[in-house]
Amino acid sequence: MINKMELNKIFYVFVVLLCVSIISSCHATQNEEAKQRWNYVNVRRNAHMFWWLYYAGEANKPLILWLQGGPGGSSTGFGNFMEIGPKDVNLQPRNTTWLKLANLLFIDNPVGTGFSYVTSQDAYSTSVEQIALDLVQVMKSFLKEVKEFKSIPFYIFSESYGGKMTAAFSKELYKAIKASEIECNFKGFAMGDSWISPLDSVLSWAPYLYSTSLVDILGYQKVNNKALDIKSLLSDGKFKEATNQWSELESIIESETAGVDFYNILRFDSQSNSLHNSKSEIDYLYKRHVGRLNNDLLSNLMNTKVRRMLRIIPENVTWGGQSGNVFKYQSEEFMKPVVSIVDDILKTTPLKVVVYSGQLDLICDTLGTEQWVGSLTWPHMKDYFMAERKAIRNKMGIPELFYKTYKQFQFYWILKAGHMVPSDAGDAALKMVANVLI
Repeated sequence: MINKMELNKIFYVFVVLLCVSIISSCHATQNEEAKQRWNYVNVRRNAHMFWWLYYAGEANKPLILWLQGGPGGSSTGFGNFMEIGPKDVNLQPRNTTWLKLANLLFIDNPVGTGFSYVTSQDAYSTSVEQIALDLVQVMKSFLKEVKEFKSIPFYIFSESYGGKMTAAFSKELYKAIKASEIECNFKGFAMGDSWISPLDSVLSWAPYLYSTSLVDILGYQKVNNKALDIKSLLSDGKFKEATNQWSELESIIESETAGVDFYNILRFDSQSNSLHNSKSEIDYLYKRHVGRLNNDLLSNLMNTKVRRMLRIIPENVTWGGQSGNVFKYQSEEFMKPVVSIVDDILKTTPLKVVVYSGQLDLICDTLGTEQWVGSLTWPHMKDYFMAERKAIRNKMGIPELFYKTYKQFQFYWILKAGHMVPSDAGDAALKMVANVLI
């Protein structure tokens, strides 16, 4: 028989456990068991940005911020579950997660991307400068809330249009640090298959496609002629018109190559036929370059299981629901280069500047990337070009990537990878990150 005292003890334990359970369920921004944390930041009037942090488990490990491309691709969704996070889209452990090397921070950026949202049309970002300033505001709020990361080495890694945003953000973040507006141990940034010089990328498409047997000489001429039209428009400062012509150029490439995948030339895009139903050139570009980042499998995960776990997403916000507008409002910015920003950072800061390129990428191919890198006026470029190019090998002794470095500038050539390097070559990407963090 259980006496009254024992019953009281049991009841007390039950009440304590119940209280702990209630407190745990009500705490929406932190998940200690999974070593995660997340929150919103109101960066401007009607503009709300979402971040999601994964702890690596070791206090001395650096912090990596991942910025997805698009614009309108979700870092917390695609970057997290499709590329570098601890679990894949099927919620299975990822063997090549970057969490092995660093704490991971994902920000849905620009505002309106992923779980980030606006409550007024005029709150969307129309320039990379505004995007950069919004990101500075997120980092200010993040470091106030998670103070232990103020002194931890901080790096930004990015992909595609994310690289363009990262260059602008790095400039503004460094400026804010120097002005004592934010305390952050910013060490450097990496631009992966990035849209840094749109013209250099576009002009390289014809020779790249021709050299890889994807077009014949007639196809080469069609692609190159349209690229020259774009060059002329950019020379006249007609950036939106150049964006529309870029869309037409992609249609030509689609036709001439029987639908080659712009993100990996060894694949062919099964969605290419459906793109012809697009309402406009901008809509066509959005469907091709962002629609694939918001695929049905990922969208279902983010809008069901993930949303329920996070518990702070407003009822009227759907993951990816505003990404079309994010893309549209950047249409004037698409074809503008940010090479001068990268050059200025190299010249005026000690930040490590990293470029990496997937061998099989078309949209931001290595030819175009090397072209804009070659135009940098950083005084040490000649020394960089003369530096030894080294291989990093797998366990079988076969090269997975090459790299070259001089002072704070590094370039990585990732073999057997397309645009999404971590997805296509996870092991090689992990080795690259380890090398960058040294």
